[in-house]
Amino acid sequence: MKTIAIIPARGGSKRIPKKNIKTFFGNPIISYSILAALNSGLYDEVMVSTDDEDIAKMALKYGAKVPFMRSKENSNDFATTVDVIIEVLDWYKENENTVFEQSTCIYACAPFVNPKLLKRSFELLNAKDADCVFPILSYSHPIQRALILQENGSVLAFRDVNPNARTQDLTKTYHDAGMFYTFNVPKLYLSKSLRTEDSFAIEISELLAHDIDSEEDWLLAEMKYKLFANEII
Repeated sequence: MKTIAIIPARGGSKRIPKKNIKTFFGNPIISYSILAALNSGLYDEVMVSTDDEDIAKMALKYGAKVPFMRSKENSNDFATTVDVIIEVLDWYKENENTVFEQSTCIYACAPFVNPKLLKRSFELLNAKDADCVFPILSYSHPIQRALILQENGSVLAFRDVNPNARTQDLTKTYHDAGMFYTFNVPKLYLSKSLRTEDSFAIEISELLAHDIDSEEDWLLAEMKYKLFANEII
């Protein structure tokens, strides 16, 4: 059974310039995803899908392969993660006569990903014969109590919930940790979606994940990584 780790890393980040190769705690942030995949021993191939020459050079430096540059069609703001994955899988089939049965799409800005977590995802994927497995985090505050801030500064409840309901009585909710997806390749081709009714999740600690969309996020993520690096490794 052949496996591949696909790391999408488009150039041209607007909020954080050169985000995918920006230095994070001493190393280019993409290196954490590459090394986690390589050190896991799970993959026959670890590759980076990019449209950027600088990212490609950095990926090669850390041991990933960049067998082709991503197409313009899949390098714009409207291309989806699935579009990128399918392009990669099709390229290997057409150019190297290689078909993969299982894969993990690891985001380039996921410094908290680690080999142990990747291994857990494969164990669950196989145990459940799942379409996909990915890490999730619980919301720190009940989303049922979410508010909408209006233009005049007043607030409204996002949805009707009994204001007297106890927090512990509200359904616990989660969100995607934004780190990776481990999936069954044939099933992805059928569904054209990573998250289906046959997807499963691994709940992880909020201390071991951080979404990075701004410079403030970056600083907070580095602080968190410094404190908990030993647990991640």
